[in-house]
Amino acid sequence: RDHSERMLRAFGASIETDPELARVTLRGPAELRGQRVIVPGDISSAAFWMVAAAITPGSDVVVENVGINPTRTGILEVLAAMGADITQENRREAAGEPLADLRVRHSDLRGCRIEGDLIPRLIDEIPILAVAAAFAQGDTQIRDAAELRVKESDRLAAMAQQLTRLGVAVTEQADGLDITGGRPLRGTELETYDDHRIAMSLAVAALNAFGETTLGPAGAVAISYPTFWQTLESLL
Repeated sequence: RDHSERMLRAFGASIETDPELARVTLRGPAELRGQRVIVPGDISSAAFWMVAAAITPGSDVVVENVGINPTRTGILEVLAAMGADITQENRREAAGEPLADLRVRHSDLRGCRIEGDLIPRLIDEIPILAVAAAFAQGDTQIRDAAELRVKESDRLAAMAQQLTRLGVAVTEQADGLDITGGRPLRGTELETYDDHRIAMSLAVAALNAFGETTLGPAGAVAISYPTFWQTLESLL
């Protein structure tokens, strides 16, 4: 991710980057210029609404001011490969960061394979992509994501166990998940493991499950998205 480099360059710093060597060269002292900065919305938080809109019939949602830095847009590429109806509107730049309004409409998703160089660009979005896979026709394979086992929870195990409780066919792998989607989900009691991304992902899954779903603890969302529950309620 190159958010710091982009910000410093926008403020007037002389920075050279070499992604192949993972090297950043900064020449100083730099005379930085103050300016008004618009901070783009986090695509990791926007991901929940993108998937919610994609899997919910009749949905047409615009998520405004989302950062679309190329190091973070793996989720857009995967959702496009799954057949999601996503358009980028009002593309612009702020303090060196590209941003856009993302319009997402319901569409019939299909399974795909998620692996390799894509993983670092969407590692935080894999739990919500597992939800998208649960509603997609066919098989989705997620690989090279063993890092998720040492997050706030073991996110691979958490999503495998809780999606299975909802009626999804999931097989846990050492570094990923195999998910066969397209079957109706049934509401049940779910465990969030006090992990914000697990809680928000399961909430999106529950939107389209038959019957009532309860999940908890629910307070962990405050770590990254304190107003998540209020935003969710406003969309219902």
